[in-house]
Amino acid sequence: TYASQHGPVSEIAIQPAYLDVHMTPGAEWNCPTPPGHTAFAYVYEGKANLDEGAGGEVSATRLAVFGDGSAVRIQTGQSSVRFLLVMGAPLGEPIARYGPFVMNTREEIQQTLKELREGTFIQP
Repeated sequence: TYASQHGPVSEIAIQPAYLDVHMTPGAEWNCPTPPGHTAFAYVYEGKANLDEGAGGEVSATRLAVFGDGSAVRIQTGQSSVRFLLVMGAPLGEPIARYGPFVMNTREEIQQTLKELREGTFIQP
């Protein structure tokens, strides 16, 4: 739920929000975040200045993780930006990342990479 709008993802314990955001040049947006929720933005087109918790300017194909707070602040300069903003309550589980993979442990990621090399990874 965002701004009284309900999306297709509901009745999930972490109360996720998935927003596909497009901002024009010279724009600013303050998006409130629920208390205790984690937020990240994946910029897929253009660039923007994200609040300090995410590390300043972020350009296309980069992920920014926001620090704890009550809002995410995003500003554009001379270019537009498109990004996915995802928010949700933390699960309290360990996180291991590598490229597009997110698992709980480095060993799980290594196993997945092995399965990809061997052609035994989950097939569609």
